Amino acid sequence: MISALNKPPDGSVELTITIPWQKVRTAYEQTLNQFSSEMEIKGFRKGKAPLKIVEQNVDKNKVYEETLKKLIPQVYVETVKEHKIKPIINPEIKILKLEEGKDWQIQAVTCELPEIKLGDYREAVKKDKKPQTTNGQEDKTDKVFKALLENIKFELPKILVDHEVNQMLARLVDQTSQVGLTIEQYLTSSKKTKEQLRQEYQKQAEETLKLEFILAKIANEEKITVSDAEIEKMIAAVPDEKTKKSLESPQQQEYIKQILRKRKIIDNLLKL
Repeated sequence: MISALNKPPDGSVELTITIPWQKVRTAYEQTLNQFSSEMEIKGFRKGKAPLKIVEQNVDKNKVYEETLKKLIPQVYVETVKEHKIKPIINPEIKILKLEEGKDWQIQAVTCELPEIKLGDYREAVKKDKKPQTTNGQEDKTDKVFKALLENIKFELPKILVDHEVNQMLARLVDQTSQVGLTIEQYLTSSKKTKEQLRQEYQKQAEETLKLEFILAKIANEEKITVSDAEIEKMIAAVPDEKTKKSLESPQQQEYIKQILRKRKIIDNLLKL
């Protein structure tokens, strides 16, 4: 297998992966065997027809589709290890070459954590926390966040922002459908176009992501940690037993850990 790594200026990671035909053929035959076990072909017992006969009786496009589903995770993981990269989102896959008897080629686009230089963020937070009179007194936490975003500059990978925007749009679709509205009806009622909505979400996504990365970077530099006892205490405070039980899974405990860690970071920043 041959792969090439490209890192565009915005921090994205592009992996071009060439899959040898022999590897494709092996995965293709495995897929055919799966189809064979589920097919009933006249003259053969179920699952006993030769692969050549099976191949003649199935939609080849479906076989190729299933073969890709089998191959892509394998070659992607191998390529990530080869180039020693640490993706933070699932890749977007583009098929570049897909021809029988020849090597296949795909492109996987993902991204790593952006590089962040905090600078003298403490001084920036102290300065921006001073009393100001605009349209009333700003919330202290909001002022801290504003100071961080204005003083710590870095670029976000486009694919990461697009990923976040798409998730926000998907949540909006779910929310509108729950109240019996279509997206078109929602846009009409809010007097926005699809492009305006996407631009609005893009700005929100960029600010949210940047703030999350900045806070995580500060937590790492300040060595802010959360103990198991703190996690258990938070779970114990939940009154509903069913909810409490659901929070005991490793995934939920990790989520609680991140919430508590973020709370500690913000508390420390508010004390500056």
